[in-house]
Amino acid sequence: MDLDVFVTTHRIEWDRLDHLLHRGRSLTGAEADELVALYQRTATHLSMIQSSAPDPLLTARLTQLVARARSTVTGTRRASWRDATRFLTAGFPAAVYRSRHWWIPTAVLSTLLTAVIGWWIGVHPEVQASIGAPDDLRALTRPGGEYETYYSSHPAASFAAQVWTNNAQAAALCLVLGAFLGVPVIWILFLNVLNLAVGIGLMSSAGRLDTFLGLVLPHGLLELTAVFVAAGTGLRLGWTVIDPGPRTRRSALAQQGRAAIGMAIGLALVLFVSGVIEGFVTPSGLPTWARITIGVAAELAFLAYVYVLGGRAARAGDTGDVEDRERSAELPAAA
Repeated sequence: MDLDVFVTTHRIEWDRLDHLLHRGRSLTGAEADELVALYQRTATHLSMIQSSAPDPLLTARLTQLVARARSTVTGTRRASWRDATRFLTAGFPAAVYRSRHWWIPTAVLSTLLTAVIGWWIGVHPEVQASIGAPDDLRALTRPGGEYETYYSSHPAASFAAQVWTNNAQAAALCLVLGAFLGVPVIWILFLNVLNLAVGIGLMSSAGRLDTFLGLVLPHGLLELTAVFVAAGTGLRLGWTVIDPGPRTRRSALAQQGRAAIGMAIGLALVLFVSGVIEGFVTPSGLPTWARITIGVAAELAFLAYVYVLGGRAARAGDTGDVEDRERSAELPAAA
């Protein structure tokens, strides 16, 4: 693209758009239609310049012009309860449902890897010795040991808040760092798997695996599902960098990135529920079967939420992205 020729050709349109924007509400009907057409063309021009001949000053001017025009065309809008309701009943579950081909394999492989590493630790005393001194391991695994008292070591409310914060941060990191080809996500996921596998291995070697699972399963089912969803979504975002499909890489990443931000908010709510269970149910005096039943019920409720509401919204075309009027204009560009 010859930038000087391009600017000379289209400067009149940009100046005309700027003039119409300054007119504000005094536009006639024909002028309003003209403003919309010029806004769409200028958005296309901006896209062409950014991809073919980036010029900082010109890009800044057109970006500002397009933003002003978009605000005028779409109007200002505040978030409402309708937006929150739509997000919770359609946008978020649809995004989780549409990414199921990523997070379900992630969950299966992570669970298998956890079982294998846990078994390996449990049957090899030399591996256990590399983890800690015998006295320290006994302090962890004995009845009334640290694995059991961990869940009741702090007041339930503050413990639930701490757990929720930590898990929400881990999920957000998986979503955000997915753009780096998914490599950091794999590392975060492996650390999560390793941490759980160590507990399984050490408690099974002490003959107390049933006690450990009785403590982990009530909150862990929902908590791990949320982590797997975040990791799968992060990996999907990383793959989008490699293979954006029929869209431009910029457009594909923008869509997946917006959906990932929404996913982070939704998963924070899911992890809040698991944090409440971990803070109040796991250390409670309820029988083990009752605590596990609560955890299974929470997990089934989430899966039903994703597959019923999310499946219905996804089949209706919802991608978890923001609504059309909230997106930047995207038009086919031809040099």
